[in-house]
Amino acid sequence: MKNKILALLATIGLASSVTAVEINDNISINGFIDGSWSSSDSDGNTNDESNLGLDEVELNFIVSAGAVSGEVSIDTNGGNLANSANDSGADDGLDIEQAHFTYSLDNGLSLQVGRFGSNLGFEREDPSGLYTFSRAYGEVTISDGPGSYFDLGNIDGVDANVLEGVRASYATDSVTLSVSVFNERDEKEETTDDGRDNSNSEDNLDYEITIGFNGLENLALAAGFKVHNGEQDGSVSSTSDYSISNITAAYSLDKLLLAAEYSDIDQEGAANPDLSAYMILADYDVNDKLGFAVRYSEWETTAAAETDKLTIAPNYAITDSLGAILEYSSTDNGAADEDQIALELTYTF
Repeated sequence: MKNKILALLATIGLASSVTAVEINDNISINGFIDGSWSSSDSDGNTNDESNLGLDEVELNFIVSAGAVSGEVSIDTNGGNLANSANDSGADDGLDIEQAHFTYSLDNGLSLQVGRFGSNLGFEREDPSGLYTFSRAYGEVTISDGPGSYFDLGNIDGVDANVLEGVRASYATDSVTLSVSVFNERDEKEETTDDGRDNSNSEDNLDYEITIGFNGLENLALAAGFKVHNGEQDGSVSSTSDYSISNITAAYSLDKLLLAAEYSDIDQEGAANPDLSAYMILADYDVNDKLGFAVRYSEWETTAAAETDKLTIAPNYAITDSLGAILEYSSTDNGAADEDQIALELTYTF
């Protein structure tokens, strides 16, 4: 069964990694192998889909030497790519998902430098930490282009969630605060053939501020704000600047977890609409092996359209390291319904 406690703590910045296998005093390794079968049926669509394959393999190298620690995460998305929100499946090669080092001080302050994931969002980063097979939201249309921008923590499916820069953090037993200054990975790739930035454009650094609090019994709260300063070309009159606000709350009572999330995208320019989304999730552990997750999510796709999704996902721990999720999801965009059933296996080590 997936480590639900660590998954919850990661959403508020109080945990960064599952337990790793020690190689020596300074180096340890963890990772996961994730594969699935899925089948979808859409109203009025003759091109229904069925997929079977390897979704993702990831290997994390964790280094610690006194006050300095580092992590390099290498992963690959398989041909199925069922959990990758906007990946076409053309690139199945190895990728450096994250690569960063952190200098920690005794007073709770730390400084992180390199490539790392966004701190926003309840469904954080990899499928090995999710309560369901699918993610809560689909694509939206904003000034920067179509994409799954409400999947705020999805480091695999959205380049905008891969940050390259500096993050300063402060942590106590109940509070975490972080400030990041960075370029997104998709912005780093907007260069000329010789590697120089386009000379006729303006592309300022972005920033993200997040805070988490778990000082009340069984309750975890988090809030964050991210500003995207899009590339401004002199030949383009519109702007691609936008900001994202996110609030999450999770309450645990014995075997029951209740969680909620609200997100808002605020775009610059009169022609670019503001969009919002929310999610409600309940997860109940029947015993140490069997659990059930139910999730409802709704998001605006354009100024005049919205989509809602209902997900039911029982999960079962086959072993301590191998977990299975059987999911049924129904998505309604106002014009047609889509039903999906999926079986996912995740092996963590």
